Amino acid sequence: MVRAGTRGEMTMMIATAFLAAALLSPGTDGAPQPPRSLPHAAAIRVVATLPVYATLVKEIGGDEVEVTSIANPNEDAHFVRPKPSFALDLRRAQAFVTTGLDLELWVPPLLDKARNPDVLEGGKGYITAYTGIHLLEVPVSHDRSAGDVHVYGNPHLTTEPLTTLQIARNIAAGLDRVAPDRAHVFDAGLARFTDRIYRKLYGDRLVEILGGPTLEQLSLKGTLFGFLVANDYRGRPLIQDLGGWLKEAEVFRGGSMICYHKNWAYFEDRFQVRCVDYIEPKPGIPPTPGHVAEIIRKIQDQRIKVLLAASYFDRSKVEMVAEKSGATLVRVPMEPGVLPGVDDYFTLVDTWVSTLAAAFAKS
Repeated sequence: MVRAGTRGEMTMMIATAFLAAALLSPGTDGAPQPPRSLPHAAAIRVVATLPVYATLVKEIGGDEVEVTSIANPNEDAHFVRPKPSFALDLRRAQAFVTTGLDLELWVPPLLDKARNPDVLEGGKGYITAYTGIHLLEVPVSHDRSAGDVHVYGNPHLTTEPLTTLQIARNIAAGLDRVAPDRAHVFDAGLARFTDRIYRKLYGDRLVEILGGPTLEQLSLKGTLFGFLVANDYRGRPLIQDLGGWLKEAEVFRGGSMICYHKNWAYFEDRFQVRCVDYIEPKPGIPPTPGHVAEIIRKIQDQRIKVLLAASYFDRSKVEMVAEKSGATLVRVPMEPGVLPGVDDYFTLVDTWVSTLAAAFAKS
């Protein structure tokens, strides 16, 4: 339970938040400025395992980076087939962005063939997405009978905006190592991305009152909603100033849904919605007819209204479950570049939140 602060404590917190926001936001108007290119410097060659990482690299590096991704936008990242051209791209790369866990098990053979020390683990251009992130669903045992269990924890990190922000920080730090003379460009790109994440997640008003860093820390501690409910600003409960994705997600906060695969854990955590069961009986194991029948009964018995699946899974299977159970199917991409107009991280999360909100409101 979060204790409501005194008027003096609240004023001090808000003043501190304003000061922090002012110090962290470059630019004369307080808004982070876009990266400025250095006209005579060659672009840094970056390879990313996933399209979403490539978009983050571009957000941070602007014209100072030339980035390609190995996986296709509508491809299951677990099962990418290595090609000789991927190794050639890595041989020429100055930086490489990978999750760094056991999602992309096809990466080590490519790095071996590339023979580029800069992008090997420990090299200055080797950038891991997971660094600094609290991993969810870390297994207590490594029994393969439980399916395709990720031994280090759930690696589907980008379903949550604040974990994605940490990935962006990791990318900026890696680019700084590769090209320290252009660190000011990457820092500016990161500042702009950070500001957009804060405003998209919390809404402009709340960011202006408390500052993005304060809101981020409250979220990571799990105390955001309690704090907003317990405190006022200028005689108005702070919860009324919540906007952005979290405001739009109110319709499904506390709700339950069926998911196809365990790739929404971080989204569930941030937006407080729960996958109560999965069409896959175990991660990575195709569902049997008997298991599918059990899921359909569960949906009907518990009156679960929404079924969520990534667009790269078998469409006919999830459509059949939705049709027989009466649940509303939400089938969305996991990466930018699949749907028209969904070409960066922000439009990707817009799609997830708005589509889920419409499905829960309908039901």
